[in-house]
Amino acid sequence: MKSPTHPHLTLLCAEATKKGDRGQVTAFVVGVAAALWLFTGIVVDGGLALAGKARALDVAQEAARAGAQQLDIGRLRSTQDVRLLTGKAARTATAYVTATGDVGQAKVRGDEVTVKVTHRQPAHILQLVGIRALTVTAHATVRAERANP
Repeated sequence: MKSPTHPHLTLLCAEATKKGDRGQVTAFVVGVAAALWLFTGIVVDGGLALAGKARALDVAQEAARAGAQQLDIGRLRSTQDVRLLTGKAARTATAYVTATGDVGQAKVRGDEVTVKVTHRQPAHILQLVGIRALTVTAHATVRAERANP
């Protein structure tokens, strides 16, 4: 290695070598790079989780609407009373959620259908630290109403 041309640089290099400072910058750079990679994973996979939450909410709303369309037509025509076919409404809403690849539950109470959807969003960057997927949930309730003729 060629020695520096300035005497004060030679003195600084000799001091650093005596103190054993070699390699400390490398450890710092590795630590900062790991922290930046983790931060990137949080941003990217967190954004994907938010998109998954919006998707789960869309699925919950659509499933609840599908369930709320399962009316007791005979009762509606004879008494003008809106009543859901409870079992059919719950099955329809659950089938809608299942068809999207998510997991869900539907409950029918009176003229309301409530759907809970659980969506698993695969992680991309955070897989390196053992997080395989992020789970998000969404709820939606729809009420069947009679429209004015």
